[in-house]
Amino acid sequence: TLDLTCRRTPCFAKFSEMEEMVNMEAEINEVQPLRLSLSTAIDLYFPFYFIGKKCEILQDMNRHLEAILKEKRDLRKRLIKHRCQESLPIAATFHKCIVELLTEAVTFIEKLESHLQSVRSIPQIPHMMNNMDTTLSKTEMLMIELEELTEQILKWEKLQKEVYSN
Repeated sequence: TLDLTCRRTPCFAKFSEMEEMVNMEAEINEVQPLRLSLSTAIDLYFPFYFIGKKCEILQDMNRHLEAILKEKRDLRKRLIKHRCQESLPIAATFHKCIVELLTEAVTFIEKLESHLQSVRSIPQIPHMMNNMDTTLSKTEMLMIELEELTEQILKWEKLQKEVYSN
């Protein structure tokens, strides 16, 4: 009766839980060496079993890779094969539409490179604008210098005329 009354109180409940945990750890520690010794025995006495399993896995992987390589070869053959000689059956009523579509496709492909070049140049536009600004300012400076030179030439020409006239 004393044991029954003591176990109902909360302080002894923790003690009983701790006791159960210690018992479980002891059981685990007893089973662990047996498990280790069993796996060691299997490794020592049955190595051919594991080698056979590994060999099967490697053979499966090899078969899988061979299938992939075969598919790759077949795909390459199909891609290399010219499709120009083969034609799709198209109803005669759609021949005119197909011709128009092909001409549009050809013009699209011709213009595609220029469009792509335009799109690629978009990030360079600020740099180009700066270059154009500097070029414009240099051109303005050259124009001013040219005007000054023309004025000097005209003055020199007047002086030469005066000298010859005198």
